[in-house]
Amino acid sequence: MRIVETTAKTADFAEWEQRATRWRKVLGKLKENKGAVFGLIMVLFVVASGIFAPLLAPHDPIYQDVEKRLHPPIGQTGADPRHILGTDHLGRDIVSRLIYGARISLVVSISAVAFSAVLGTIIGLLSGFYGGKVDSIFMRLADVQLAFPFILLAIAIIAVLGSNLQNIIIVLAITGWVIYARVVRAEVLSLKEKEYITAVRALGGSNGRIIFKHLFPNVIPPCIVIVTLEMARMIIMEAALSFLGLGIQPPTPTWGGMLADGRVYLVTSWWLATFPGLVIMLVVLGINLLGNWLRDILDPRLTQL
Repeated sequence: MRIVETTAKTADFAEWEQRATRWRKVLGKLKENKGAVFGLIMVLFVVASGIFAPLLAPHDPIYQDVEKRLHPPIGQTGADPRHILGTDHLGRDIVSRLIYGARISLVVSISAVAFSAVLGTIIGLLSGFYGGKVDSIFMRLADVQLAFPFILLAIAIIAVLGSNLQNIIIVLAITGWVIYARVVRAEVLSLKEKEYITAVRALGGSNGRIIFKHLFPNVIPPCIVIVTLEMARMIIMEAALSFLGLGIQPPTPTWGGMLADGRVYLVTSWWLATFPGLVIMLVVLGINLLGNWLRDILDPRLTQL
C-alpha cells in the first residue's frame, strides 16, 4: 500500500511540476513579447477602471457645471487643476467619463462575445460533424448574415426594440457568431476523419460524446484567439453605434458618445474628441497585440511548450 501511495504522490508531483514548467515558459514568452505585455497592461487597466470606477473617478461623470464648461486639460491656458483632461461642453469631467465609459465597453464586449462565441461554436460543431442538410442550413444563414450590412441590421433592431444596453448586446452578438461557426466547422471537418475519432466510433462512442468530449477540446484554442480579437471589434462597434446615436443614450457616459459630443468642438476644444479616441485606439491595439501573442502560444504549428 505504501508503495502504491508513494507512486501516486510521485505521479501527482510530476504532473504538477509539468504544469508549473509550462506556465513558466508561457510567462517567459510573454516577457519577451513587448507588444503582448503592453496589451495585457491595457486590458488590466480597462478591467480595473470598469470594476473600481467609483473609487478611481475624481468626479461624478454625469454632474453638470456649466460655469466650468470647455475647460482645457492641464498645461493649457485656462486649465483647472481639478480636471486633468479638462471638461466637456456641459462642464463634466473628461477623466471621470472615460473611466465610467470603460464599464459600458466591458459589459457590452464581454456579453456580446460570450453569447456569440457559445452560439457560433455550437453551430460550427454541429455543422461540421453532421454535414449534409444541417451544414447547408447553417452555412446559408451565415452567408445571409455576412451579406447583411451591420448598420442596417442595428437600425432595424434598435428601431423595433429600442436603444438600451440589452438590445445593443443582442445586435453585436448576432453579428459575431459567424466567424466562430466557420472556424470551428473547418476544424471539425479536419478532425472528424482522424484515427482517434474512428477508434471512438469503433468502440461505440455516441455522437454527443465524440462532439463534446473529443472534438470540442480541440477547437478551444482557435476560439480563444477569436474571442480576444472579437473583444476589440465589439468595443469599436459599440463606440460606432454610440457615435451614430444608436447606442447607450445620454447621460450614461460611453466612449463613442463622447466622440459624438466632441466632433462639434473639434476646432475650438480638441480634447473632447481626442482623449476618447486615444483611449479607444490604445485599448483596441492592446487587445489585438495580446490576441496575436495568444495565437502564437496556442498554435502548435508555431510553438511548442
